[in-house]
Amino acid sequence: MVADDPAVATAATAALARAGHTTAYATDGFTALELAADFHPHVVVLDPALPGIHGLGLRRRLRSGARAPVPVVSLPAGGGAAGAAAGRAGAPQLVARVAEALRRAGRAATGAEAAPVLRAGDLTADPGTGRAVRAGRELSLTADEFALLVFLMRHPGRVFSREQLLRRVWGRDFGDLSAVAALLARLRTELAAGPGAPGPLTEVWGSGYRFGAGGGEAVPAGAGAPAGETVPVGGAADAAPGGLRDRPWAG
Repeated sequence: MVADDPAVATAATAALARAGHTTAYATDGFTALELAADFHPHVVVLDPALPGIHGLGLRRRLRSGARAPVPVVSLPAGGGAAGAAAGRAGAPQLVARVAEALRRAGRAATGAEAAPVLRAGDLTADPGTGRAVRAGRELSLTADEFALLVFLMRHPGRVFSREQLLRRVWGRDFGDLSAVAALLARLRTELAAGPGAPGPLTEVWGSGYRFGAGGGEAVPAGAGAPAGETVPVGGAADAAPGGLRDRPWAG
């Protein structure tokens, strides 16, 4: 989703989440292009009035960088409280238009291009269902903790600062970095095999955080791995999707 009004984006994202969709959010066209390179969206929800790159230019650039044609759906026009009200009022229509765009593109959530399950040792994460399991135990993760996990699993061995994670996972240039650190701390605790035991996510003092489990390359469905197949994590790949709930800049 690309929208410069947080109120409009929140209303639209909440409606899409209730319909079972996972949304990555950008506030401008430049950030949208960076997120799209990581996220590879199945559909783009676009605010008609955007700063920076906008309109047909953004549509063309999003589509030119996609693995396959990406449908674009427009958000209701408006800003502030009026825009949020318009977003809520138009939510059923927006959800219906997104569903129709996905149907036309042949990319329903259960379709052939569903994101592959990621695996690192005894840890698996399924972006399609939002579930993560380690050693047979399902992890209790919030939407943002799961988004962090998937992003880091898709970039094993790389160190990311809190600022980089805020931008790459949620598409934001600003926010509460202490909240990002708290999310990472909770995720590290959940991933640990036991109290005080080491886990695959480590802090690199003075630099950031690294997911240390290695493996092969994460292969997108349709590029060597059938939809729904569990594949090992690897190098540069997709960024994690994430909703707006419990985000570091909220509240």
